[in-house]
Amino acid sequence: MIPSLPRSPLSRYTTAGYVAAFFVFLFVPLVVVAVFAFNDANYPAPPWRGFTLDWFLGGGERKGLFADGPLLKSVVTSVIVAAWVTMLSVAVGTANAFLLERAQFRGKSALSLLMLAPLVIPGVILGISILAFASRLAQFADDVWGMELDFLRPGLTLVVAGQFSYVVSIATLTIAARLKRFDVTLEEAAYNLGASRGAVLWTVTLPYLKPALIGAAAISFLMSFENFNTTLMLVGSDPPLTVMMYGRMREGATPVLNAVSLFLMAASALIALVLLRNSARDTVAR
Repeated sequence: MIPSLPRSPLSRYTTAGYVAAFFVFLFVPLVVVAVFAFNDANYPAPPWRGFTLDWFLGGGERKGLFADGPLLKSVVTSVIVAAWVTMLSVAVGTANAFLLERAQFRGKSALSLLMLAPLVIPGVILGISILAFASRLAQFADDVWGMELDFLRPGLTLVVAGQFSYVVSIATLTIAARLKRFDVTLEEAAYNLGASRGAVLWTVTLPYLKPALIGAAAISFLMSFENFNTTLMLVGSDPPLTVMMYGRMREGATPVLNAVSLFLMAASALIALVLLRNSARDTVAR
């Protein structure tokens, strides 16, 4: 649709109604969760019983978010897992991007398609496959060499491996898209001036890739933090937040889960604002 062409009232109203309905569908559930995190009732749903901070700070028999040791521990566990997944995904994704965009070799197209396979495999299937493979390796090592490889048993190591197996594909696509637009004559000019390969990479290429690296890191962290399907198949005795919340929901939901959700929404919004600010700063600098 060309904006300069006249539009009928029906078309304008239909477009406005569609946009309004979309945002209502998107944000109303989030608003309800945020509001009822402050509801003075023992259940996370209407009706409204009054304002309280008990579900954050605790009070009486109520154990708030910041007084719930196991829940806070699960948040820390999720942050640790997400940090490892982010570092591995950005590092390997950068290497993959250079491999796909700079190298020429037979089977490159097939490798590119194969790299996308984890994105179309259901998370449950991916988790079960990794668990079965790792358990078989651990059992083989125990039977043949008498070695107990605990890191191949259900636990945080397998959770990191499972999440990394598909998050790295997204990081690769994000960084490769930026690298594809890079003007290689800038590197050639630096080489002509006597710069080493490492110096060119550090002072020319990586600064150009900085927005993509930051974006890939943010996406990787958030996708790891909110992952449930793959994590559930691989988790051990230290459950991340998503698995902990699932267990709490099965036992009986309380507004503490609303408080956790509000905390995560605020953290995600803060990350998004920081990224937008950095993006705007880079645009002005250029």
